[in-house]
Amino acid sequence: MAHRFLDFFSSIKLTIVCLMAAIILVFAGTLAQVHYGIHEVQARYFQSLFVWWPADSTGIQLPVFPGGHLLGGVLLANLIAAHFRRFRWTWRKLGIQLTHFGLIIMLAGGLFTDLFAIESFMRLSSGETKNYSEDSRRMELAIIDQSGSELDTVTAIPESMLKSGGAINHESLPFKLLIRHFYPNTELRMLDGKTNLSPAATQGVGSRVAALPLPLATAPNSRDVPAAVVEIVPRQGDRSLGTWLVSELLGAPQTFDAAGKTWKLTMRPARYYKPYSLTLEKFSHDRYVGTEIAKNFSSKVKLNDLDRSENRNVLIYMNHPLRYRGDTFYQAGFEKNDEATVLQVVHNPTFVAPYLACVIVGAGLLIQFAFQFSGFLRRRESASSSL
Repeated sequence: MAHRFLDFFSSIKLTIVCLMAAIILVFAGTLAQVHYGIHEVQARYFQSLFVWWPADSTGIQLPVFPGGHLLGGVLLANLIAAHFRRFRWTWRKLGIQLTHFGLIIMLAGGLFTDLFAIESFMRLSSGETKNYSEDSRRMELAIIDQSGSELDTVTAIPESMLKSGGAINHESLPFKLLIRHFYPNTELRMLDGKTNLSPAATQGVGSRVAALPLPLATAPNSRDVPAAVVEIVPRQGDRSLGTWLVSELLGAPQTFDAAGKTWKLTMRPARYYKPYSLTLEKFSHDRYVGTEIAKNFSSKVKLNDLDRSENRNVLIYMNHPLRYRGDTFYQAGFEKNDEATVLQVVHNPTFVAPYLACVIVGAGLLIQFAFQFSGFLRRRESASSSL
């Protein structure tokens, strides 16, 4: 049984089938970008085990095609099985073995990068200090308790939980949240009495605005603006505090009283907190003389890490990122009038994998070439001596 299982996973037929399926998946995903946008297509086609039909997740779904993660995993297993099944462990095959081992590392590194890498952004104004970055595509509902004398207590509820609906009970909150509505993409419109629109909620700003659902954003530089209507119900007693509209478009947090405390409620980009902080000392935007074309832009930041007694200045500019504690900070952009810098933050636990794979593949090719070249020289020398 084990022998047949190994034969199946080391088969060249399985390799061809997976490669053909990958071509079909890329073609279908490219066409789907017209309707869903690049980020949604990545999640549905390439960052999943299966492509599900229909795309709307509100009803019963059926897997209709293998997704990118499944195809990549099968190809990785196929390469490993073929490597141990077919290649003989001899010195003359060392180059081929190293080359295949490097390809295995490259495939595994790509898969783990897709699974565990996190991309976010940090926006800094001059003199501003932050110890967190923000996700540009994921939101969270933040409930803030400001009763502490020094620090606020923040309970962050991810967008995925809001999308699932139902009730949210968190041990840090003296109340529960009932998700009444969730809008993947919305437009907010003030009520002026001239339309038949209904208020989105009964309390706060939501009692004066209407939430209009919009189609999912598909343009490359656009993104969805989700919103939700939540009902706040204290644990002690059944009296509801009404429904509240939460959306990034509302701007300032809304406040309410519960359990003898004042709380703040806001929808914001998901945050990733760091054990260190960055302070923007100076942002420079150099242009070519007589034009508005950017020549260079850079950020001089101060890195402060109390745990490691780290306090130093770092210059971040194009192709010269800051790497610290598993995070890489790239100079990604800036805001109008050069008022703030935008740093892209990448946390990738397997960032070494492609470099290591390239070194191993290169060494394997050189060794294999050396063996072949030495054999060619020996055959040429024996042919010359026989004349």
